[in-house]
Amino acid sequence: MTMTITEKVAYLKGLADGLELDKESSKEAKLLAKVIDILEDIGLAVEDLEDEIEAVEEEVDAISEDLEDVEELVFEDEDDDDFDFGSCCGQCGDLDDDAFFEIECPSCGEDIVIDESILDIGEVTCPNCGDKFSMDLVDEDEEEEDD
Repeated sequence: MTMTITEKVAYLKGLADGLELDKESSKEAKLLAKVIDILEDIGLAVEDLEDEIEAVEEEVDAISEDLEDVEELVFEDEDDDDFDFGSCCGQCGDLDDDAFFEIECPSCGEDIVIDESILDIGEVTCPNCGDKFSMDLVDEDEEEEDD
């Protein structure tokens, strides 16, 4: 069994008392008594901190359990697989059904992922810079036949 700090300090205090040092005339005995008193205060302060930490840990555990309950209530019907990515900007459509294309914005140079429904519209708004630009659809197979 391990002794606590206050128990160790009490043991030191008992040893010092057993030496029957004259605290009135000996400077060393006065110093030793003061050091033991300070150690006793530190030990009590550490025990108080340990008690407070334990109480905070219990509160955090209780809050964590409450948060889990709230998350279950709020997110019980939501599943990552059910998220409708197509509702992000109104232009994307249903991501599961459309083919996607990556193009480069002519204004800022950022890559943009678009779906087939945007190709039908013919105009794209860059989510990075906000510029609108139109797209000319060219079938690469037709281009090769023309050459």
